[in-house]
Amino acid sequence: MAAAPQAPGRGSIRKTRPLVVKTSLNNPYTVCWSTLEREDMHFILQTLEDRFKSIGLKKIEDKRRKKKQPFKKQSGGKCGMDVSISEALKEGNTHDNQQVSGWTPMDARQQLAIGVNEVTRALERNNLLLVLVCKSVKPAIITSHLIQLSLSRTVPACQVPRLSERIAPVIGLKCVLALGFKKNTTDFVEEIKAIVPRVPSLNVPWLQDRIEDSKGNLEAESLERQDKEILETSFEDLSKQKRKLAAGQQAAVLLQPLKIKKLIPNPHKIRKLPKSKKTSSK
Repeated sequence: MAAAPQAPGRGSIRKTRPLVVKTSLNNPYTVCWSTLEREDMHFILQTLEDRFKSIGLKKIEDKRRKKKQPFKKQSGGKCGMDVSISEALKEGNTHDNQQVSGWTPMDARQQLAIGVNEVTRALERNNLLLVLVCKSVKPAIITSHLIQLSLSRTVPACQVPRLSERIAPVIGLKCVLALGFKKNTTDFVEEIKAIVPRVPSLNVPWLQDRIEDSKGNLEAESLERQDKEILETSFEDLSKQKRKLAAGQQAAVLLQPLKIKKLIPNPHKIRKLPKSKKTSSK
């Protein structure tokens, strides 16, 4: 007799896990730091290095580390007391010779924002006059958000090569990824005035209005002259000028094509029925 067909075992069937899908959009804009000229780089680094040395700004750290000694049973009580007293006297003498850990002129340190986090907080509160960023930051996304922040606050900012290599050992730090000068500064006023004209302007397409506002005082006179010329010109000349301006604005902002790989609806989304259908089903 032929054997009866057997039902498939329950354990043989495996349920496939649902595919996790996340929709993401690419940024159509390319935002990057403006290039700094080599002469300006050397000038900025030299002025900052000389100023920090003249002020004496430096962070002093207490490098003493207490070594854990293995526990030993002491036979004589008097001998153990003498050893502990001698060790305490030695530690006290070394502590007196060393300087107190911390920043030497605290007033000068309070006029600066050192580090990416501190510079970001100061920019959000609009407390900075100048921002300098090290070029050797990896990955570059660590400091890329400072471009939009500094431009929205109309604060001059630039990326300086070798900033951490030259400034960090002078200040007594391992690295300096970002450096900001606060508005309440009194020790770095001359240095800021000398550095700001050498800082290249940033270019962010969606913050063009901020750039124009920062340069409003300089362009006020030119706008008045243009108004006078427009009153004298005819209607045809005005239409030609408008077309040229529109073409120039379109050429200034270049949008990259938006790439969407795949759109998949969420299969696990629980859709609520409208109230009318709920009442009818009951």
